[in-house]
Amino acid sequence: MIRRAFTMKLFPGFEEEYKKRHDRLWPELKDLLKNNGVHQYSIYLDKDSLTLFGVMQVEDPLLLQDLGEHPVMKKWWSYMRDIMDTNPDNSPVSVPLKEVFYLP
Repeated sequence: MIRRAFTMKLFPGFEEEYKKRHDRLWPELKDLLKNNGVHQYSIYLDKDSLTLFGVMQVEDPLLLQDLGEHPVMKKWWSYMRDIMDTNPDNSPVSVPLKEVFYLP
């Protein structure tokens, strides 16, 4: 398993809406992620900066390469674009983080 961490940015005033949408994560999106090797995916929020910190374990990063082309993922990104910083294709602006310490 490989750990991946990244940040994203939430728009002001949408903290509860972001949580609500993820509490009701679509089953087809959950299946898509699991079927593409995503495990133990968590997202944390820094309320002061509205920075979202995501961390997940992936079986193989190559399995994630085409995830953004899947209709379910595109639909989710479109659904989320009104509450967070996104790219022109509606994908969240995501900044990968470099791991500097790990205690197994």
